[in-house]
Amino acid sequence: MTQAQAVIETIDKLGGIATLNQINQHVFEVDDCVWKTKTPFASIRRIVQQTKGIYKIKPGLYALETYRKQLEQDGITVQTEKNKNSEEVKVFNHSYYQGLLLEIGRMRHLDTFVPNQDKNKMFIKTPLGEIRTLQAIPQYSYADLVERSSTIDVIWFNDHRMPHSFYEIEHSTDIQNSLLKFNDLKDFSARMVIVADEKRHAEFGSKMNYAAFNVLRENKRVAFLSYESLDKQYEQELQKQQMDFIV
Repeated sequence: MTQAQAVIETIDKLGGIATLNQINQHVFEVDDCVWKTKTPFASIRRIVQQTKGIYKIKPGLYALETYRKQLEQDGITVQTEKNKNSEEVKVFNHSYYQGLLLEIGRMRHLDTFVPNQDKNKMFIKTPLGEIRTLQAIPQYSYADLVERSSTIDVIWFNDHRMPHSFYEIEHSTDIQNSLLKFNDLKDFSARMVIVADEKRHAEFGSKMNYAAFNVLRENKRVAFLSYESLDKQYEQELQKQQMDFIV
């Protein structure tokens, strides 16, 4: 069996769709394929990008052409200018980027949490509740502040169970609502990040100029992270996991 065939078989076993991380984890379970190269993960990356029958849904997320129709019926589709504002794409993007943040947090040895109302939403084919490491939000402060933060899309916690980073994913909803949450939590030494399409960067800047957010703006408490940048950082994090030693 060729390496390309092994990758295709792996994606097929994973339901016709898989992240690069999932492929890397499971492809070596295929017994009939030999990986003699010293850089197998680079080979896998090349295979998913160049092999006929495999298509890219997003950076780091690949599927088999034979599953395309089924996946599109499930709301998992390649985003285009025509469908980018459809409800299916909005729902998929939101839970997908929540999943990426959960995965990156885990790879960085941080505890992760998503709101309970999102725990049954899917990161591809896995419920977010099965990916988060915390099934309940830590009671790290006064009850009203913990409750306020419990609806934030993704939270990373450090080993003291204190907030490390707050992430709000804004596909089409009002960025101002997330900034109001962040403003209520500004006394915590935690990073605050709006994740959205790069096209909303100017809108983010405009909302940050509101007088109500003077403290957030003047102290540079909130950062903007584009989907594209998050995709790239996820792939970079995967590459780090494959290295024997990081300087």
